[in-house]
Amino acid sequence: MVVRAPADRRFRRAHVRPARRRPWIIRGWVLGGVLVLMVLGTLTTYGVVRLASSSQALVVKDMTVNGNLRLSHGEVVALLDGIQGANMLTLDLEHFRQRLMGSPWVADADIRRVLPSTVVVVILEREPIGIGRFGNNLYLIDGRAAIIDTYGPPHADLDLPIIDGLAAAGHGNGIRVDAARGILAVSLIQALTARPDIAKQISQIDVADLRNAMVVFKGDSTAVRVGEQDFVRRLQAYLDLMPVLRERIPNIDYVDLRFDGRIYVRPHQAITQVQSKPEDLSGS
Repeated sequence: MVVRAPADRRFRRAHVRPARRRPWIIRGWVLGGVLVLMVLGTLTTYGVVRLASSSQALVVKDMTVNGNLRLSHGEVVALLDGIQGANMLTLDLEHFRQRLMGSPWVADADIRRVLPSTVVVVILEREPIGIGRFGNNLYLIDGRAAIIDTYGPPHADLDLPIIDGLAAAGHGNGIRVDAARGILAVSLIQALTARPDIAKQISQIDVADLRNAMVVFKGDSTAVRVGEQDFVRRLQAYLDLMPVLRERIPNIDYVDLRFDGRIYVRPHQAITQVQSKPEDLSGS
């Protein structure tokens, strides 16, 4: 029989409770470290920006201009006077963009930095669709019937119709465009974009009568009245019938195409009504 002696309690492993950590001390150290890193980062960034903004390496040395068709490169540079040599990082792009937008030729513009020393300028120009005549003065008109610029020798390559009757009432020979007449002129010209073969033959448009636009073709003094809609079909009808009309009435003052199924022709002396088949007016 084995008798076990009781264990000596002096040699029992002491059961020691682990020391309780104080979370607030740890969090305080972490937070303090983060704050120190943030301060150091801010100071470093500030120093880098100060150094870069004062560096002669980051200044505008080159400027690329795209999209300018009517504005010359020199005109764009003049509008952006002060951009060359400016610091790339502190350059106020919106300020210079607004200066570009001040040009009547510029519909929209974008300016971008390309480090280390290049500025890229992209211009969207307004496109002239006609030449508005106000008294003895000619002006280029865009697709909103707004005046772009004075028409002159630099624009002689533009093959555009003269537009009469745009002036607002009460302005005499002024250059304020009447909104309704402008809309009528633009509607007629835009309708003809689907038929460039007809558009290129037109030399003059008159919108003085809001209900009755008139068109004159190149080499033809006859005023063709086309109303305020259905422009393409009516102009095609005139082109189809013109040889027959010329045989019957050599000297025509105007032709009125506003009425379906018939054409009214006015010679220089009297008004004659010429009956025509409906299919002739349909352009078929």
